[in-house]
Formats: sequence, structure tokens, C-alpha cells
Amino acid sequence: MRIPCHLAIIMDGNGRWAEKRRLPRILGHRRGVETVQEIVRECRALGVRYLTLYAFSSENWRRPEDEVSALMGLLGNYLRSELTSMLEQGIRLKVIGETTRLPGEVRQVLEETVARTAGNREMTLTLALSYGARNELVRTARRLAEAALAGRLAPEAIDDQTFTEALDTAELPDPDLLVRTSGEMRISNFLLWQLAYTELYFTDVLWPDFSRQELHQALLEFGRRQRRFGLTGAQVEESH
Repeated sequence: MRIPCHLAIIMDGNGRWAEKRRLPRILGHRRGVETVQEIVRECRALGVRYLTLYAFSSENWRRPEDEVSALMGLLGNYLRSELTSMLEQGIRLKVIGETTRLPGEVRQVLEETVARTAGNREMTLTLALSYGARNELVRTARRLAEAALAGRLAPEAIDDQTFTEALDTAELPDPDLLVRTSGEMRISNFLLWQLAYTELYFTDVLWPDFSRQELHQALLEFGRRQRRFGLTGAQVEESH
């Protein structure tokens, strides 16, 4: 089984999972957290070096206030409960997005977890929180424009590499594989720049039901694909 260096996941379907069972939506999110724990452990065991999870989008702030509050509580509880495991497994936590919008208590535990795990090197787990790719691109363009106006950066020096290094994901390689659960077949404002050559995998399975076996199925499909990056198949074969 070919293992992607960087796996990104849009974890979709928690609310629908609960609604199908006539349960409160928050119970679907709680079950989704359990799936996160299982998938993080499995990715670490398989040798995935970078795992990025779309945990809360900038658009999710428009959800009902009680649901947003419950989600923030789940996030804080997850970080507190998983710190020991992250330290034992050598998992470094990173975060991308506008974290200043997060509640103060959640932001504090998030910053503490990031700091405590900063020296870990076995796997990097990145949570996209209050994240939207268009917002990231606008913020990046603004920073580069300010640097150019201040004379710290020549406009002609701005290229793909310069832009990439100014993104929230500057320390991460581009994803090799993006998985989206729940049957939706769109990117939903996630890592628009970084997904330029990423393999996409969509499954009808709702996130709370996304098991290790489902993950293995996605990785097997990834292993069957030939990544050409604009070359011909013959050229790729010759390079190997």
C-alpha cells in the first residue's frame, strides 16, 4: 500500500449521521471526534508524515450559536484529552486559519498544545480551524503587498515559491491525497492553492463511520493512480 506523505481530509457528515438516527446533531460531532482519534492513530501507525483535518471552516460560524458553542467545547476537550497521546506518539500539532476568532479558553489550550508538541517529529497533525482558503489567499496577498510597499520585497520577486512560503501552510508539503466523506464532491474552500496537483478521493461514508478499513480503501485507490504533474505517462515511467 502506497502511503501519501501528506493526507488531507474534509471530515463531513457528522450532523447527517445523527439526524439519520434521530439524535441531536452534537452526538454526531462527538462520534466524529472518536473517528478523529482512530484515524490519527492509524495514520501515525501507517507512516503518514503530515495529516491535515478540516475541522471548522470560516463559514461554520454561521451555524446556530448553540451548535458552534458545542463544537468549540468538543475541540477544547479533544485537545486536553489527546495531549498525552500526542507526546507519546511524537505527534506535533499545528493549526491554520483565523484562530483569533476562537473563544479565549479554546485558543489558550490550543496554543499550549501546539507549544508542548512543537518538538515532536514522527507526524504533524494540522487542524484547519476558522479556516477558509479564499481568506488565506487574501491575507497572503495583503502581507506580500505590504512587504512590497515597505521595500522589503521586490514585486518581481513574487513567484510561486514566494507565495507558497507566505501561506498558513508554509511549513507543510502540498497534500498528496485529499479525502472527503459523506458523498459531497466539492472542495468547499479548503486549501485551494495547495490542492493544485492533489489526488481527490470521495466516499459516501459519513465521517463518524469512516473506519480504518475505509482509510485503507482510500489509500489503496491512491496507490493505483499515476501522478503525472503535467508529464506524459511514459515520461513518468522513465523517471522511475
